[in-house]
Amino acid sequence: MTTTLASSAASAASTTNYTVIGILLAIFVPVFSAVAIIFWSFFRLQRHRADAVAMASYRKLAEEAVASMAELRGEMAKLSEHVSAVEQLMRDVG
Repeated sequence: MTTTLASSAASAASTTNYTVIGILLAIFVPVFSAVAIIFWSFFRLQRHRADAVAMASYRKLAEEAVASMAELRGEMAKLSEHVSAVEQLMRDVG
C-alpha cells in the first residue's frame, strides 16, 4: 500500500495542471495585449502629432508663397504699364 501511495504521489507531482495554466493565460494575455495596444496607440498619436506640426509648417510656407506670388503679379503689372508707356512714347517720338 505504501508503494501505491508513493507511486500515486509521484504521478500526481509529474502531471501538469492545465487549469492553472489556462487561468494564468486568461489573465495575462488580455493584460499584456491591452498594454501593447496602449503603447502602439501612444506612439501612433505621437507620429500623428509630428505629422500635424510638419503639415502646419508646409501650410504656412504655401500661404507665404501665394502672398509672394500675388505681390510679384502686382509688380509685374506695374512694370508692364511702364513698358507700355515707354513704347507709346517711342512711337510718338519716332
